[in-house]
Amino acid sequence: MRNGEMKIDRRTALKGAGALVGAVSAPLFLGRSAAAQEKVLYVNTWGGILTTSEDEAFFKPFTKETGIQVKPVMPVSFAKLKAQVQTRNYEWDVSWGNPPELFSADAEGLVEHVDWSIVQRDASLPDKTLGDLAVALAELTTNLAYRKDKFPNGGPKNWADFWDVKKFPGTRAVYDRGFTMCAFALLADGVPREKLYPLDLDRAFKKLDELKPHIKVFYTQGNQQQQLIKDGEIDMLPMWNARGTELIHQGVPIEMLWEGAEHNTTYYYVAKGTPRAKLAWQFAEFCTRADRLADFCERVTYGPANPKSFDYMKPQVGPELPTWPANKAVGYMPDAAWLSPRLPALKERWEQWKSG
Repeated sequence: MRNGEMKIDRRTALKGAGALVGAVSAPLFLGRSAAAQEKVLYVNTWGGILTTSEDEAFFKPFTKETGIQVKPVMPVSFAKLKAQVQTRNYEWDVSWGNPPELFSADAEGLVEHVDWSIVQRDASLPDKTLGDLAVALAELTTNLAYRKDKFPNGGPKNWADFWDVKKFPGTRAVYDRGFTMCAFALLADGVPREKLYPLDLDRAFKKLDELKPHIKVFYTQGNQQQQLIKDGEIDMLPMWNARGTELIHQGVPIEMLWEGAEHNTTYYYVAKGTPRAKLAWQFAEFCTRADRLADFCERVTYGPANPKSFDYMKPQVGPELPTWPANKAVGYMPDAAWLSPRLPALKERWEQWKSG
């Protein structure tokens, strides 16, 4: 989960999302031999405020500078990567990824390595976690969020409270990602942040068993989590920080906690074999420029991976960002090296647990 500067208000950004969704409805599966001749780049993105922020900070300025059109494809689907590479039928060229997924994808030969003749190493990024696999953009978080109007006497303060259905009754949703929820379960069970990894999966699933009867929704998308809590269908849930901040700015009565938040650095990576790989790395280089990344991060309230971006950001934005020192100090970062080889088995166990 950082990035950006805000030149448009958030309501305007939300209105713009509809136009972007419309753009995605255009035929995506052009013959790629024909598409390769076009100056068009397809970027896989999450939609909502993230994509409208990319459009203003990255897509439009990049097109203006280079003449290369950028077309968003939504939502992010890491699962499609393997099929694209195997069939050479590319719905998108660039996408968002996190270290555990990208380590696994590289082991299967599914991602291009960074073209350092195009991407500037010094502009890009102090985070060297992924080496040549991708370029870091920002840090984002998954936080505990709750509706303040449902808890007028004070809501939950940590993941132990999220699990405490007697003290804090109410409807709950969880993020449909096993390693994230296992870590939250261990925090709820008293494991210190600095000792989360390696994850004690047996202990985590035992703790998850306690919560399972009270889970109303397993969500997968950002707009889904927003709608659930905005409509009051859900009283509390793990929430992506940018999605929560957006609702707070809209006046939705939610509280978002930094205690025990999961921090993730997010990256742009390029699908292996895409005929537009050079265009893709040209785009990635543009996005990691300090001013562009600042513009993006300020819009979407992520923490920029390029520290020079803070020179271009409004100081009042800082406390909303995952990289603000007080926020960073009470969260944790997953151990990507430990997770990566275990992801397939963990995903399988998570799916079995959900359906069991």
